Amino acid sequence: MSSALTVNALSAGYGRRPVVSGVTLPPLAAGTVTVLAGPNGAGKSTLLRAIAGFLPASGTLRLDGRDLLAMKPAARARAVGFMPQALPGDIGLTVLDSVITALKVSQPESPVGVVRERAAGTLGRLGMLPLALERLGRLSGGQKQLAGLAQAIAADPRLLLLDEPVSALDLRHQFHVMRTIRALAGEGRIVVAVLHDLEMAARWADTIAVMRDGELFSAGSPRDVVTPAMLRQVYRVEAGVAAGEALRIAIHDIVQETMP
Repeated sequence: MSSALTVNALSAGYGRRPVVSGVTLPPLAAGTVTVLAGPNGAGKSTLLRAIAGFLPASGTLRLDGRDLLAMKPAARARAVGFMPQALPGDIGLTVLDSVITALKVSQPESPVGVVRERAAGTLGRLGMLPLALERLGRLSGGQKQLAGLAQAIAADPRLLLLDEPVSALDLRHQFHVMRTIRALAGEGRIVVAVLHDLEMAARWADTIAVMRDGELFSAGSPRDVVTPAMLRQVYRVEAGVAAGEALRIAIHDIVQETMP
């Protein structure tokens, strides 16, 4: 059995509107973090949602040799954890109950005490226990993101899909979450996350896959992928890249578009 996520010629969209076309990623091995990067509207979130099973998709999508596209929803929920960009704002559940609910979806036969203990342990790992009895609707944007991460990881999924997991967090919590994500991968999971911060991606990811106009532009190690040429062609900026102890990007100008 192959210990990896395989994405080959994957296409997906909304209704009749295609958004992602023919995306093939290098095999994503257990224990690794892959970042999906690219400008707004490039198809990153659509690709993530297609892998999660929330959008119809065509192509090949296999996890540890199993066909994810053919997998029943309950089995997929056990194997794949998904964190959306934002939680709905009108949910009346407490933080603890929201994690318990997420666990019941993937583990409906687990005893109530076991589920509650696992939910509390997950919140403790993320430093969220003091907010366990707070209602989701009363949380800040950053706290909601942490609650969403707790829901995604509570069931110990093999594949963890995170859509902009740190976008609403301050520096301290960004570091805490990224360090936790790295640790989760180190325990044998496959992690795929959408990030806009390329310097952060270069620090924490094993692989960066850059999307442009619904297609894969490039994928590989951060130092191979984040280059002045890529920044010019994909992000339309003139920038320098310094690859010292940490990768640094200095934007000098915007690429001027020429009229046809």
